[in-house]
Amino acid sequence: MIRSILTTPDGSIREGNEQLFEQWQVEPDSHIWIDMQGESDERVQQLLEGFECHPMAIQDAQKERHPPKIEEFENHTLIIYRGISSFDAKLNFVPQQVCFFIGERFLVTLHAGVAMSIDRLFGESGRALLVHSPQHVALKVMYTSAGYYIDSLLEFEEELSDLEDELLDNGNDVLMRKITAYRSRLVKMRRVFSYHKGITQELTAYDYNHLPREDSETLHAITDVAERFERLYTLTQMYYDICGDLVDGYISISSHQLNITMRVLTVITAIFVPLTFIAGIYGMNFEYMPELGYRYGYFFVWGVMIGIGAALIWLFRRKGWF
Repeated sequence: MIRSILTTPDGSIREGNEQLFEQWQVEPDSHIWIDMQGESDERVQQLLEGFECHPMAIQDAQKERHPPKIEEFENHTLIIYRGISSFDAKLNFVPQQVCFFIGERFLVTLHAGVAMSIDRLFGESGRALLVHSPQHVALKVMYTSAGYYIDSLLEFEEELSDLEDELLDNGNDVLMRKITAYRSRLVKMRRVFSYHKGITQELTAYDYNHLPREDSETLHAITDVAERFERLYTLTQMYYDICGDLVDGYISISSHQLNITMRVLTVITAIFVPLTFIAGIYGMNFEYMPELGYRYGYFFVWGVMIGIGAALIWLFRRKGWF
């Protein structure tokens, strides 16, 4: 699917497909945004060559899984961005790679599947931004996409809080597996946000011809995007640390409960060891054992055993072991 928006200096705005490219060529001060979704490599290459995009940039954009990056060429800047096509509060997300070819008068967005942020902006707000400049559209797409990430992460915070309460009340292996899965997803997301954070840091620190920092509005838009990705990175790091603390806490609680159980068993064993020793002595069945002929020997041994047991129980309870 190819769709496009063309804005002209006289204020007119047109929507259509790739055919607007010809009108853009004959109107020097016009701006165009062409969005391509799921197009073949041949069709993509043909259109991008019409904008005189660099072959290396086209090759990078056509790779299915390319790390996010920013690279400047003679007549355009390439930004490879990892967007989303779906995301929920349990960190189940489907990434969507979006490539931006940003020129002085054009913006080409390229993605294989649905890109939520582009679908949201491809309307009134996108037209208003395109009138100003194509780079404002690209920055707004990234800003909007980061907003989707933040919304879902904040919802995940509530899920994590409920999980923490449940783990403290009734921790089990099922919850531990869920936390481990969350940690794995957070690591992947943190890696993506690290790339995006690097892109915005470069935009903030260096001058790109097609994303000029001299323009105050462009610099403000870059700063807004940078702040959002900084927040995303810190949020994922914080949630990863919380998940790690929950795992460590569960292991500590389990170890403490095991220690209590072992202490009780040790106390019971310590009580019965001397009793078993006495029973073992008088169970040896030797013929000449003086105590065996004593009339009250049975009751005397029972008294000694009960006394030893009671004394040990009193001692352990005094020490708080039982």
